[in-house]
Amino acid sequence: MTHAFYVYSAYGFAALLTIAVTLWVWADGRARRKELAVLEASGIRRRSARAKDGA
Repeated sequence: MTHAFYVYSAYGFAALLTIAVTLWVWADGRARRKELAVLEASGIRRRSARAKDGA
């Protein structure tokens, strides 16, 4: 094994993992937004969306 092969394979592996994690986070974010839309459509609201009258 040459030094260049080791370095390039390490960079490739790191890039692959970075892309995989980025795609995973993106897909999970979309899923959470869809889940939140379903909950809000059913009448469930976030606590931060309460009326400002103090209740």
